[in-house]
Amino acid sequence: MTSWLDDVFAVRKPVIAMLHLAALPGDPGFDSAAGIRAVVERAKDELAALQEGGVDGVMISNEFSSPYLTETEPITAITMARVIGELLPEISVPYGVNVLWDGRASIDLAVATGAQWVREIFTGVYASDFGLWNTNVGAVARHRHRIGGDNVKLLFNIVPESAVYLAERDLASITATTVFATKPDAICVSGLTAGASTDRQALQVVKNAAGEVPVFVNTGVRAHNAAEQLAIADGAVVGTYFKEDGVFENRAVTSRVTELMDAVKEFRKNL
Repeated sequence: MTSWLDDVFAVRKPVIAMLHLAALPGDPGFDSAAGIRAVVERAKDELAALQEGGVDGVMISNEFSSPYLTETEPITAITMARVIGELLPEISVPYGVNVLWDGRASIDLAVATGAQWVREIFTGVYASDFGLWNTNVGAVARHRHRIGGDNVKLLFNIVPESAVYLAERDLASITATTVFATKPDAICVSGLTAGASTDRQALQVVKNAAGEVPVFVNTGVRAHNAAEQLAIADGAVVGTYFKEDGVFENRAVTSRVTELMDAVKEFRKNL
C-alpha cells in the first residue's frame, strides 16, 4: 500500500537528515559577534554535506536553542525563516522544519517556507526537564487549517525526549488513541535524548498499533543498526550520527552520511 511517503520521497524507508541550526538570537548560546551570517554559512556547509552523502530529505531545526521553550519567542521562527530563505536555492531534496518544542510555530514556519512536513509533540501532558509540558492538538489542528497549511504533514513524536507521559498508559494504547483521535500523518519514536538508541521493542509496539500510519525511528540510527531499525520502521530521522565523530555538537560530514546511506541502500535491495 502506498502512502504520502512514497509521493514525497519516491524511495522505500526514507532517511530524513536533521540540519541543526546554530544558536539563534534570543538563545543563550547565540554568538552575537558572528551574527546571523555565521548561522547561515554553517547551515549551508552542513546542507551540502548531507545532500552530497545521499540523504532522502532534510529537516531544519533549532537544535541548539537549548534549553528549549514549549512556547517559543517570535524571534526564533522569524530567524529560521530568514535562514531557510537563504538555503532554499541550494535545497535539492524534500524538506521539513521543526521549531523546538512549539507545534504551532513549526506549522507557521512550514507555511512560510514551503516545507512539506513538521515534527513536534502535538499530544499528551508530560513531566519534563522543561517543566510541566501540556499540548492542545485541537487548537493546533485548527490553526493549521486557518493559515492554509492543510498540505503540511504532521509527524507526531509520541515518545518525547527528556520527558515522561503523566498518565499511566501503555505505549500501545497511546499510539492507538493518538491515531484514532488526532489523525497524525506519521509517528516518531525516540530514545532518551538526541542520538540515543530507540528501543526496538518500543518501536515494534508503536508499529503494531499504528495501523496504516507510517512510523519513524527518531533517534539513535547508525550505520551498523540501520537495517534492523528499518526492518520495523517505515523511515528514519538521523542527526547525531552524521556529525563529525558522531558528536552531537559537531558539524555534519559527508563521509559519515555516505557510510550510513550506503548501509540503507544495501538494505533496500531486499525490500
